[in-house]
Amino acid sequence: MTQLLSTAYEADALPPVTPIALVGAGGLGREIALLITQLNAAGASWQLLGFYDDQPPATPAVAGLPYLGTVAALNARPTPLAVAVAVGSSAARAAVVQRLHSPLLSFPSLVHPDVALRAEQRVALQEGCLIQRGCILTCDIRLGRFVLLNLGCTLGHDSVLDDFCSLMPHANVGGGAHLATGVYLGTNATVIHQVHIGAHTTVGAGAVVVHHLPAGCTAVGVPARKIKPLD
Repeated sequence: MTQLLSTAYEADALPPVTPIALVGAGGLGREIALLITQLNAAGASWQLLGFYDDQPPATPAVAGLPYLGTVAALNARPTPLAVAVAVGSSAARAAVVQRLHSPLLSFPSLVHPDVALRAEQRVALQEGCLIQRGCILTCDIRLGRFVLLNLGCTLGHDSVLDDFCSLMPHANVGGGAHLATGVYLGTNATVIHQVHIGAHTTVGAGAVVVHHLPAGCTAVGVPARKIKPLD
């Protein structure tokens, strides 16, 4: 369901305390655990239970939180649970979400409290989005399901990011640009205004995209040039 958000936890109409768990016990998982802690400090009421991951971590706890089991164990939970899918790769995140089939699971969008999203900005995001500290979103922006905006990203007016797009720290998307499903922008990558990037394309760190890119390729450099198609 598309949401127009002022703050993530207000729009989701949370009960007084809502249990939540993370899928992904790596570095991004620890960062999203921190994000949830920061949301609670700003007035949200998440009860962070721990991590699920098909690859058990080397220690029984990650960032002071317990390892709870595999994705199969998550699907088998008998009670409702909110879930944040903390997986950085667009393709890997989509694969994990495809396996999360329990009707008891929900996927709230989590927006850092310093990212001011108000009704007059007309920012629409669907379920499962993760927006980290320092991001700037202007107005009339649409985000699909399970979009990741890492630290300090910027989105210009009328930009559209389809499902499972991933922006690494300080990536920038110009006004009217369109990133199709599963696009991955590396750290400090820039997409100028009105550019379209096809589905499942990867843009390397620091690249500047000034022309449309087709689906399923990798592009690097300034200006960004396609170096290989998706296998």
